[in-house]
Amino acid sequence: MGMSLEERVRSAVAGLLYASGESQTELATALGVSQAQVSRRQAGTATWTLTDCEAVAAHYGIDVFDLLAGPTRATEALPAERRRLPGRQAGTARPAGVDGGV
Repeated sequence: MGMSLEERVRSAVAGLLYASGESQTELATALGVSQAQVSRRQAGTATWTLTDCEAVAAHYGIDVFDLLAGPTRATEALPAERRRLPGRQAGTARPAGVDGGV
């Protein structure tokens, strides 16, 4: 049997965090929650609600259905401007004014 919906969402969020180079703290700030709340949701001791899923999808600029579909679809849907820059470490803020190298 495949992953449960909850597992797909947790995996998709993990994939988006990695692909974007964001930390849980940065995602938490964008969602208006604490890093501990994001950590609990990612660990499976708390659940991502549908409202949370909508907020995560909006934050990353993807459709909520892509998030619910799992990590592959979610990361493929991530807009190029949200992707980690080459050589950029995860959890480091992107400098203001970065415009994709144009």
